Formats: sequence, structure tokens, C-alpha cells
Amino acid sequence: MATTAHLDTFARDRLPPSALWPEFRFNADTDYPERLNCAVELVDWHVREGRGERVAIRHRRDGRIETVTYAQLGALSNRIAHVLVEDMGLVPGNRVLLRGPNNLMMAASWLATLKAGLIAVPTMPLLRAKELKQIIDKAQVSAALCDVRLREELDANQLSGGEFHCPSLTRTLYFNGQGEGSVEAAMAGKPDRFDACDTAADDVCLIAFTSGTTGQPKGTMHFHRDVLAMCDLFPRHVLRPEPDDVFCGTPPIAFTFGLGGMLCFPLRVGASTVLAEKLTPETLLELIHDFRATIVFTAPTFYRQMAALAPRYDLGSLKKSVSAGEALPDATRQSWKAATGIEMTDGIGGTEMMHIFISSAGADVKAGAIGRVVPGYIAQIVDDNMQPLPPGKVGKLAVRGPTGCRYLDDPRQTNYVKDGWNLPGDTFTVDEDGYYFYQARSDDMIISAGYNIAGPEVESTLMQHEAVAECGVVGGPDAERGQVVTAYVVLREGVDASDAMRAALQDYVKQKIAPYKYPRRIVFVPALPRTETGKLQRFRLRKMAEQGNGDAKGAGQQ
Repeated sequence: MATTAHLDTFARDRLPPSALWPEFRFNADTDYPERLNCAVELVDWHVREGRGERVAIRHRRDGRIETVTYAQLGALSNRIAHVLVEDMGLVPGNRVLLRGPNNLMMAASWLATLKAGLIAVPTMPLLRAKELKQIIDKAQVSAALCDVRLREELDANQLSGGEFHCPSLTRTLYFNGQGEGSVEAAMAGKPDRFDACDTAADDVCLIAFTSGTTGQPKGTMHFHRDVLAMCDLFPRHVLRPEPDDVFCGTPPIAFTFGLGGMLCFPLRVGASTVLAEKLTPETLLELIHDFRATIVFTAPTFYRQMAALAPRYDLGSLKKSVSAGEALPDATRQSWKAATGIEMTDGIGGTEMMHIFISSAGADVKAGAIGRVVPGYIAQIVDDNMQPLPPGKVGKLAVRGPTGCRYLDDPRQTNYVKDGWNLPGDTFTVDEDGYYFYQARSDDMIISAGYNIAGPEVESTLMQHEAVAECGVVGGPDAERGQVVTAYVVLREGVDASDAMRAALQDYVKQKIAPYKYPRRIVFVPALPRTETGKLQRFRLRKMAEQGNGDAKGAGQQ
């Protein structure tokens, strides 16, 4: 590893032992110098090359369309960087929690954090104080930049003596606000220029948290070079964006899927992105029309709904659409193509890998397949002993490339990386032509409308309710969302299995953890299937869900 620029070496000190890293592979696309700051490469480089007046970000303010140039975005992120260093007293290597929806200040704060040599820890807007505490404590976050509209949950993390207090979090400023304590007030009068930290290419710049199957968050650590690598492989070889493209979509910047598609991919090629905070299928279609967007990123759930609405809108500007986050049914692909004439670009990636590593576009698409390995990566299908399987055999997907899994101080590293290969936890087959066909998840993760939801975390929350004796949570099939959280609940003696109780349990979960995790189906059962040793037999619950035990009257879908 190159000499670090970090004065706070917390992250580097907690990388897995090098023997447990995946084998990294680099080529001409990913041959980066030893010193680089990816935020400089994404914004300042364009300004230096004379493209400062090109539009980088488009958004609506008070109902009007506004644009932000590369020069303006660079200046804004520079002023925020001054605040981080001068007002908040942060030094390279400190972790900064970033909390906000997709908007200009969230994007500029991410860029500023990296420019200053700090480590960004972005979080989903819907996370509650309990979930934020897990992340803050794990990464020993010392500072936060938060959208003022999301401060309530973060306030609980700063309440000394409170249940969710985080002692390491001592400095917080709020953006999109006014007056004392706001980022805007702090950066007033700050210089437009900032000398970016001379970071090493392999300095950690991002800790992206993924909940995993246990509900205990895993922090995936990514380097400055990893951010550029995700921009220089899938986009360059499959998506092939151009400087005049206008990106848009729904994935949050806090997800690596959104970080790439909504921010880094367009910036890397000098294109522009439309940032919007809350989108429905209807408003996303309106956005494509109003901003003349050319590339859209969203999950299959949205495409299913958008296909039926598409004839109402002028989508003539749209050229490419990318789907990821959950399995793409062929029916959705075909309905979208019939409505728009666009062949969907499907892809599989992961937080541990940064972004998409298998995908195909346009004429290279094969029916039923996600695609072929993105140039720069290699993949194979292996058995339980890591032995390669021939085409047509079902096995575990194994991947290598310039990005890969490095968990923050987590013994689960050995579950994800074996023999130098990343194991994303999916089962696949590959054909003679190198096309990969998704089969299923290898673990207990529920993927609903593009969100990853850990069943055990929902179980743990339900078990805190006084009416619940025991419960089991699995993913049940759903035509709209792919899967929905389905809870099989045993109530305590004397509690009635009523619709009112079902609604009360759903509301309880919404209040305790992120609302998107709540069980849309609750089935009351007299007992749960268990082994002789008392272990819950999840496969039997999944079979019940697949057979529709939970779809009938009283299932509680809302």
C-alpha cells in the first residue's frame, strides 16, 4: 500500500489482513497513479480542462428548473471542505456521516468530504436512530453533515444518556437550512478554492454499510481508486455515456448503485445528472420529459409501473435504461421495451463490489440472462469447495476485478472472500457463450422493490412487542415488488389474532426501524416449524409463502 495521507488511521488499521483480501486485477482502464483524489478527478479535472461551464447537476428549486455547472459545483464543494477542516476541525482519515436525500447539498457534501481526505459514511434517509447508532459506533464517526429535515433521528444519537447516544459523534452541521448550526452559514465567506488532500489511491474514502443477512451492519471499505474503477468499467464498456447525456433515476446516493448512477458516472464523463428527492413512477416519467433525460436508473418495480404509464408522456429523449437492485423479470423487460422501444440494461453488482460487474446492453442482450462479465472483471461458477463448474450447472457466483470486499473489522470477511474470489451470495448458471443466468439468493436476504432487508432484523423488532411470543420472517413472492417482507407470528396467550393487531404490529415496526422494512404480510400461526434442536426452519416458511399462505384474506398486505 502507498503512504497514506490519513492522520487518523482508524480505517486503514481495521482493514482485513491482506491474506483475506480478494485478488485484485487491473488493466489499462484501471491503471491509476499511486496518488489521486477521486473527487478532484470527478469535478476539478473538468474545470482545469476548460469545461467548467458545462452543466453538472440539474434540479428543481421552488418549482423552477435550475442548473449547476462544474465550476459552481467545484466551488460549492470547496467551501464545504473549508468548513469541514476549519470549523469542524477534522483531519484526513476522520469519518463523516452524510445524511440526506438526493439533492445538491448531499452531492456537494460527499465531494467535499473526499476532497478533504475524510471518509464518507453515507446513510439512507429512512434509517432510524437505532440503525444509525450501529453505523456510527462501528465506524467511530466523529462528525456529521445532515439535511435539516432529517435531524430528528440524528438528534437522538447526540442526546447524552439517551438509549441511542453515540459518544464519538461530537460535531454536526445541518444543510438546506439557515442560521446557526447550518452548513450554509458556516460556509458563507469561505474561499471558492481548496487545496485537495494528496490522498493515496488506496486510501479509504468511503465506508458503505450493508445490512447483510443478520441485521448487523457490515461496513464495506472502498478506496479512491475504487470510485474511479466503478466509473471506468461498466459505464465505459456497457452503458457508454457521452458528455451530452442527462442521467436521472431513483436510487439514493447513499447506495453505491445510486452513488454511481446518480453522481459519479455522469461526472466522470462530463455529463449532467438530475437530482430529485422523492419520486413515484409518475413523477419519474414527468422528470424524464421535463429535463429531457437520456439515461434512467431504477429498480424493476418502477419499470413495471412506468411501462403502463409511459404512453402518457413524451419520452423521446430517453435512450438507455438501467435496472438493478433485484431480479428483472422478462415480462417487465418486454413491457418496458414495448412501451418505449428501449432494450433494458440489466446488471448485478453489490455494495462489496461497488457497482455492476455483470451486464449486457442493446444487441448484446440475451433473453433470460443478466448479461456477460463486464470487461475488467472475471467470473466463474463454483461448487461448495470452490471448484469451477461447467456451463449449465447451478452453483455459486465468484468474481474478481479491480474492486472487491474489504469489511471494516468484521469476521464475516471470510464468508465473502474465499481463495481470492468474491462470493456475492447468489446462485447462477453460465452458458457456453458466457451469459450469466440468475437463480436465487444464497442467504436469507429479502429484496423488496430494490431494498435489501434482513429478515432476522425484522424478527428481532417484532419480538420486542408485548403481544408477540415468537415469529419468523421471510421474503414472499410479489408481482409488483419482487418480494415482500412476510412475517409468521405466534401471539401470546390471550391476544386475539385480529386485523387491528396486524395493523398495530406493522405500525410498531415502522416506528422502530426504517419503514420500508415493515412486514407487508403478517400471518398468525399457532406455532413455527423448528428442528429437534429448536432451530427455526426458514425453508418451510419460504415454502408457505411461495404457496400463498399469507396472500389470502387476513394476510395484511397494505
